Amino acid sequence: MAMSSLAAAKSKSFLSRLKTLLTFQNFNHTLTEMCPPPVFERGEIEFSKWRKLDARKMGINQSMIPMSPWIVLKILKNEGFEAYFVGGCVRDLVLNRVPKDFDVITSAALTQVRKKFHRSMIIGRRFPICQVNIKGSVVEVSSFQTGAQHNDGKDGKFSVSQLPKGCDKKDLARWRNCMHRDFTVNSLFFDPFVNKIYDYADALSDLKLSKLRTLIPAKLSFEEDCARILRALRLAARLGLSFSEDTESAIHKLSSSILSLAKSRILMELNYMLSYGAAEPSLSLLRRFHLLEILLPLQEAHLTQQAHISGQRPSMLMKLFSNLDKLVSCDRPADSSLWVAILAFHLALISNPQHPLVVLTVASVLFHGKWEEGVKFARQHAQEVQIYIPEIASCSDSISDDELADKVSELAVQVQNSVCFLSEAEILLKEMAKFPAFECPGLVSTFGLFSILVS
Repeated sequence: MAMSSLAAAKSKSFLSRLKTLLTFQNFNHTLTEMCPPPVFERGEIEFSKWRKLDARKMGINQSMIPMSPWIVLKILKNEGFEAYFVGGCVRDLVLNRVPKDFDVITSAALTQVRKKFHRSMIIGRRFPICQVNIKGSVVEVSSFQTGAQHNDGKDGKFSVSQLPKGCDKKDLARWRNCMHRDFTVNSLFFDPFVNKIYDYADALSDLKLSKLRTLIPAKLSFEEDCARILRALRLAARLGLSFSEDTESAIHKLSSSILSLAKSRILMELNYMLSYGAAEPSLSLLRRFHLLEILLPLQEAHLTQQAHISGQRPSMLMKLFSNLDKLVSCDRPADSSLWVAILAFHLALISNPQHPLVVLTVASVLFHGKWEEGVKFARQHAQEVQIYIPEIASCSDSISDDELADKVSELAVQVQNSVCFLSEAEILLKEMAKFPAFECPGLVSTFGLFSILVS
């Protein structure tokens, strides 16, 4: 059936509204302040856990390293400094995953790093890093010297003579730095020039066992930096890791402490969870540890109510994010506006359930980019989305193209209005009143969380 001029005009209005929704200001998720290192009595070094392995035997080669971080590492090495890839990038290489980024650590002072790279700047005050802009990418460089300045003698006084055979002061420096990191799986060092991976905390064993473990007792680690709780959930979701017993216990006990974090920091961690291909398992873990009720109270209230009413019926919200995970990855993340739009879209359907054809038309027109193709696909598959309750209205009536254009345009307006549920306190509180049995301890503290994105 040919589309009328009226329907065509309304479809353009619909696409225009959704384009506006999806062009929020980009979310800047670069930290301006590194987390302080933990302060604890380390006692004896467990030399039995120290490992030096041939990266080539683990399937890692230089072709896996992008040009920008490789250049940074090579320049620092050529200048006579020690320099390594460190943290998550080494972990991901070991797991045969594409790293989100490549962080470098060096024996050079950050001021020396800045002098070697013209397009660079030092950010952060207490625990600074140097951001090096090279070949269109940003490589973050930290310094062994920064960590050494904050040891305060807490890691003991060890001489080179005490080290096991085959180890030297470079090993000691790497060990000291690794013990100030969050999780064992993030404590690996990699020197591609000699194809060596350095493991001082039994990290490779934890990776083999798919276990997430803090480097120091978990309760102490999370008390010193509660943002590690969110990072723990993010890593577990993305890598399919289970928690060590003390880590899981500490997360349960200290989860509410994340309310002390700045909203920008919480939003950064949430963006990492939802934009990099592990949104659905991240939301599941947030629910498991009672954190979704703090970060996304409306979504938690809906999922809890749905579980009581619908039992094992599939959740549209979780399915939406599961599908998003199939489209994005660490090397191809989504913009933060996309998952905000998904939340707003779902909230609009909770408030005003829609005919299945209307819901699928919105999705298919966005996917196909053209109204005619989108409507054709939606009419062929509309019955498949009827399983989702309460978002889909029970309705068997047919809809004409003109009526469909009207309803889709109205839904687009409702989606835009639903952003207010995420960013405005008064509207959020009013909407939460629809769930009288649901208690939300973090609601007042986090109502402005998304105002950073939508302002």
